[in-house]
Amino acid sequence: MRGWRIALLCAAGALAACRLERPAFPDGRLVDLTHAFDADTIYWPSEQGFELERGVEGVTPQGWWYAAHRFRTAEHGGTHIDAPIHFAQAGASVDQVPLERLMAAAVLVDARDACARDRDHQIGPEELLAWERGHGPIPSGAIVLLQTGFGRLWPDRAAYLGTDERGAAAVAHLHFPGLHADAARWLVGERRIAAVGIDTASIDPGVSQGFESHRVLSAAGVPIFENLANLEALPARGFELVALPMKIRGGSGGPLRIAAIVPD
Repeated sequence: MRGWRIALLCAAGALAACRLERPAFPDGRLVDLTHAFDADTIYWPSEQGFELERGVEGVTPQGWWYAAHRFRTAEHGGTHIDAPIHFAQAGASVDQVPLERLMAAAVLVDARDACARDRDHQIGPEELLAWERGHGPIPSGAIVLLQTGFGRLWPDRAAYLGTDERGAAAVAHLHFPGLHADAARWLVGERRIAAVGIDTASIDPGVSQGFESHRVLSAAGVPIFENLANLEALPARGFELVALPMKIRGGSGGPLRIAAIVPD
C-alpha cells in the first residue's frame, strides 16, 4: 500500500497560497469497522468499562470555544488490537507491531450461518478451505476478517457475550463464536497471514479456557483485531484494510481505529 504523499505548494511569501493535495491512496469506498467508545462499550466481564471524564467545555472569557476531557480504559475492550505480547512473552508490544501487519490486502470469511446455528461455533480449517474453493487462495501477507454476525448484537451485552454478568466469575458464562486453534495454526503455517480480526469479543470462542488460538497467533507474531463493526458492508476479497491502534509503548493492546477501502 502506498503511503501518504503530502505536497505543499507555496508561493514565496504567500502563505495563503499553500494547499494540501489529496494523498496518493487506493481509490474506493471507505467503511468504518470501529465501534465508538462510550458508556455502552463492551469490555471483558472482569474489566471496567470506558469512562469519559468531562473536563472543560465551553466558551472562554476571550470568546472562543474550548473543550478538553480525559478518558479511562482497559487495553482490551471495544474495537481493539491484541498485540502478540498479550499471549506470547517474547512477542511484540503494540508499539512494536510492524505497520505492514496493520495495512494490507484483506479477505472476509463469512461464517454467519454456522454461528447462527451454534453460538459456541468454532470456525475450522474446513470452512477456510471451503471459502478458498469459492474465492481463491488467501494471499500470503493478507489480513483475514471473520464474520460471525455477532456485530449486529452490539451493544447488547447479554446477546453479544451470552451474559450480562460482571466480574471474574462471569467469564464462565460467556458464549460466542471464535476461531478454532487448528484453523489458527493453518492460517499461520499455510497462509502466513499478517493479522486476523473478528466481530466478537475474542478470537477464541467464549467457552474457551485455554485461549489456544490467541496463543498460536501470538507466538507467530500475528496481531488480533476484536469487536469489529460493519463487516456486512465488505466483499469477500479485493479490498484493503488500515488498522491503526493507539501506539502504547509496552502495551499488550489498545483502542483501534480500523477501516476498509473497498473499490467502487
